[in-house]
Amino acid sequence: MTDEGLQALIENVSLNAFGKPFIHIARFNKRLRTTGGRYMLSDHSIQINPLVLEVHGTEELVGVIKHELCHYHLHIEGRGYRHRDADFRDLLKYTGSPRFCRPLTEGNKRVHSMHVYECVSCKTLYNRRRRMNVRKYRCGKCAGQIVAIQPLK
Repeated sequence: MTDEGLQALIENVSLNAFGKPFIHIARFNKRLRTTGGRYMLSDHSIQINPLVLEVHGTEELVGVIKHELCHYHLHIEGRGYRHRDADFRDLLKYTGSPRFCRPLTEGNKRVHSMHVYECVSCKTLYNRRRRMNVRKYRCGKCAGQIVAIQPLK
């Protein structure tokens, strides 16, 4: 879908769901990372993350568009357009708009390698995510010397 197609879709959704026209600019923004879309207060434009369409499809895209149009129409009318405002929450319910966008990525599921250290005297094991300077620290139980063991994968 192009920016022109998105513009037409937003204008159509605005008329059907809200009964009011959308007369400003709408476009895709590839730089959005954590959100499905955003409404710009300064120029009244709406930016949509293209990943919403790629990952979740048209139905989720229409939901994000409705959410941003709630911000748009309330702000234009001078009513409460923020997430915490009662006007905004009521309009979300009335139009069937989602409060949040579904996650666009898997999230941070990176496996951290653990560094394992052992006391030479009492054999106590210490698991750490970060490396530590073994010359700077001693065992907390017996004050013995600590040595590094190979990190787990």
